[in-house]
Amino acid sequence: MCKLQWMHLAMLRQGQDTHSLAQVPVQAPSSTKLMPEPVTALCLPALRQLMPDLPADLEQLLGAVARASKRIADTLRTGDAHTKSGIENTFGDEQLHLDVVTNEIAFEELRACGLVHIASSEETPTEEDLGAPKAAPGEGFSVSFDPLDGSSIIDTNFSVGSIFGVWPGRGLLGRTGREQVSSILTVYGPRVTLVIALPQAAAGPRTVQLMLQHDSTWEMIHENLRVAPAGKIFAPGNLRATADNAAYKQLVDFWIAERYTLRYTGGLVPDVYHVLIKGKGVVTNVVSAAAKAKLRLLYEAAPIALVMECAGAASCTAPGPNGEHPEPISILDLPIMGLEFKCGVAYGGVEEVAIFTKLMYPGS
Repeated sequence: MCKLQWMHLAMLRQGQDTHSLAQVPVQAPSSTKLMPEPVTALCLPALRQLMPDLPADLEQLLGAVARASKRIADTLRTGDAHTKSGIENTFGDEQLHLDVVTNEIAFEELRACGLVHIASSEETPTEEDLGAPKAAPGEGFSVSFDPLDGSSIIDTNFSVGSIFGVWPGRGLLGRTGREQVSSILTVYGPRVTLVIALPQAAAGPRTVQLMLQHDSTWEMIHENLRVAPAGKIFAPGNLRATADNAAYKQLVDFWIAERYTLRYTGGLVPDVYHVLIKGKGVVTNVVSAAAKAKLRLLYEAAPIALVMECAGAASCTAPGPNGEHPEPISILDLPIMGLEFKCGVAYGGVEEVAIFTKLMYPGS
């Protein structure tokens, strides 16, 4: 609790007027540098209880992601959603102060766990060597992440998220999403939840859900999220592409004619999360000549594809305007040819993605 909050509470207890607190200046931190919380050996006991065979090093890494998520949640709760940082990302967009701070939090926790060789963020798309000082020879991980997915809608108080992808060993380029040993979505809304993909679980691939508690622990609330093959919910991202992509326009018209329910927030993580929790539906982000691809394979598309496919859903590429991705394949099989390589996507129930494929790839 900050100093101002303590003052407010004390004055309330003494029956004093608290309006004068409006005159108390709130000083911004002198630096965005934040100290990571102490590393604990077992951050997610609920996950260990469910999966006794979970490798200890992966458990520790997931614990680092959970700690980062908790710290990011705390930051978002009171952070300024409007202030620009004065820093431009590689796309020429000025970042929010929250983009910068959440990025630092994620790097700090990944570095502190000592098991990460390479980390790369959408906010700073380079491969940063973290050393992995605690990793056994030949072990350790490389991690990609988007620390704050949905920063453009955070000022409206919509749900936003974080995305993490975890690969074994050192390096990210030239690999595929199918090589991931886990991926994680964090949703910051009325509740803070983790969705974790576990492709190597002994009982078979699964996606689990945990919720942050008041005592900073994480409670398992769903041991095996599943997405049904069919379900009439749709979230059509990059909808402006329908203006010059006839196939996408036909697909959207199909959803409307078939009386699908629109559930779209403008945030990729909450839209995917909605399909996971409702257990049905489809999320798309299709491109056109005028509406370019926005989603990065490494930081967003591949980690989300693993979460969805481990829940029994499907993923698929979308054809590009210049002949990119001429054949439909799983996002998990798309090679990561560059840190900022982008693609169109579809995620959802197997039958829903089959409809997407039929209309977006005629004759396939």
